[in-house]
Amino acid sequence: MTDFRDIDRRLSAVLDLPRRAVAVAFRKTAPAGVEKFSGREPAGCSFWRIAAAGRTFYTVPSDHYNCAIGSLTHSIPLPKERAAQLDETISFMVELGYMKMKEVPWIPQLPDTPGVVIYAPLGDTPLDPDVVIFAGRPGRVMLLQEAAVRAGVGAPAPLFGRPTCMALPAAMASGVVASTGCVGNRTYTDLGEDEMYVAVPGKDLVRIADEVQAIAAANDRLSEYHRDRRKSLSTE
Repeated sequence: MTDFRDIDRRLSAVLDLPRRAVAVAFRKTAPAGVEKFSGREPAGCSFWRIAAAGRTFYTVPSDHYNCAIGSLTHSIPLPKERAAQLDETISFMVELGYMKMKEVPWIPQLPDTPGVVIYAPLGDTPLDPDVVIFAGRPGRVMLLQEAAVRAGVGAPAPLFGRPTCMALPAAMASGVVASTGCVGNRTYTDLGEDEMYVAVPGKDLVRIADEVQAIAAANDRLSEYHRDRRKSLSTE
């Protein structure tokens, strides 16, 4: 298996990440040796916070029922007694002016319902992830986007907004994407207003990690270049 601990160490150093990157894997059955999540959370993205804090665990579909939108993006059907919650949540958001009904069909979703979802800090992941979530300051995580372009794995439409969780299926389907996050996610994960996400397909992680160092070095040189130009060319 890929040495994800080494990749985690290298990327964390270059990107100066304030929290650990989270590896997410969608599988039919739980892997051996991984604990099942016990408890209750308000949304699937809450599990990002828990994994970033150092825990490795898996969830089952019912652990995601509390967030109708997250269940939608993860292709998890709500049980009959809760099925109306999706329409109610969407209608509430539309009434608030937060989104328009015509946006709903365009929300990316996983192609299949997962049997389990495994979450882990990237360096501790027990299996190859389907997507890796990086959270950090825009000026640092932009290096991932630039490395993705250099590696030829950037998504055609690389910037996503609400709901944040749609960045996972979008990245898996199209390539590396960035997400500005949403108010729900920021509440459930403690993401700061000065932070954003980049979601990287697990299959492309090694290629991107190999390019980040070159991109970071180029950015350091360009930063010096632009500071000199500003100093010499600015009149105010």
